[in-house]
Amino acid sequence: MSETVSTPAHAAGDAAADAPVTLVASDLDRTLIYSAASLQLTMPDEQAPRLLCVEVYGRAPLCYMTETAAALLDELARTTVFVPTTTRTREQYGRIHLPGPAPRYAICANGGHILVDGVSDPDWQDHVARRIGDECASLAEIRAHLQAGSDPSWLLKERVAEDLFAYLVVDRGSLPEGWVKELTAWADPRGWTVSLQGRKIYAVPKPLTKSAAMHEVARRCGATLTLAAGDSLLDADLLLAADRAWRPGHGELADCGWGAPNTEVLRETGGAAGEEILRRFLRAAGPQRAGR
Repeated sequence: MSETVSTPAHAAGDAAADAPVTLVASDLDRTLIYSAASLQLTMPDEQAPRLLCVEVYGRAPLCYMTETAAALLDELARTTVFVPTTTRTREQYGRIHLPGPAPRYAICANGGHILVDGVSDPDWQDHVARRIGDECASLAEIRAHLQAGSDPSWLLKERVAEDLFAYLVVDRGSLPEGWVKELTAWADPRGWTVSLQGRKIYAVPKPLTKSAAMHEVARRCGATLTLAAGDSLLDADLLLAADRAWRPGHGELADCGWGAPNTEVLRETGGAAGEEILRRFLRAAGPQRAGR
């Protein structure tokens, strides 16, 4: 159980003493927003949904929502405390322009940063840094091991995110069998978790979780109901921490058959899953939505 973080003055007064408040913490990539490839537009072209571009990278469109999903998110963001919850860095998150009002809170770097009106909260940064320093091997040690054990034949890039965690971009087909399992066994006693997601291998300190950040935002805004969604292994703790949660029919959690009593498994995949997740959020929020 993580310690309570003191609430800064700019967050005070968020919670209404009597009105119920629904907090919706949702992953973004391949949960609510999708690249052209991950949209899975399997229907004939003339039946494809209209799309809204929500991210541009390198002067080219990168991520999309269907217009139906955009309208649902606009309603959700106006009637609940909607909290984008992502492994993206603050810079990467800043490229995304979601429909609806700008969220008061956002969670970036897998829980390493809580943004309040777009600014990272320093109390939360200090809290995370202390826990990682007390409980985990250093990022430098982890990076040195990753670099020593990687091979140029399959390693495409090595990156550090926000000086908090590391990840490798790899040629999945050339990655040696058992390499990730061996890395996991080495990292675990050092307080780090390892996950393979698509072409990326993440090494993340165990205290760095989306769920811890969600609990802190829920405390600050006085949430009486928490809802969550996500598709990747790094979302599992977030889903478990929510009162109710959903995962799409695609992604790493689907590939390994992950499930939990509080998490509904959707049959929809791709952009259709994004729409259905938003419908489930709105339905679950129900009469509490007006309590924002």
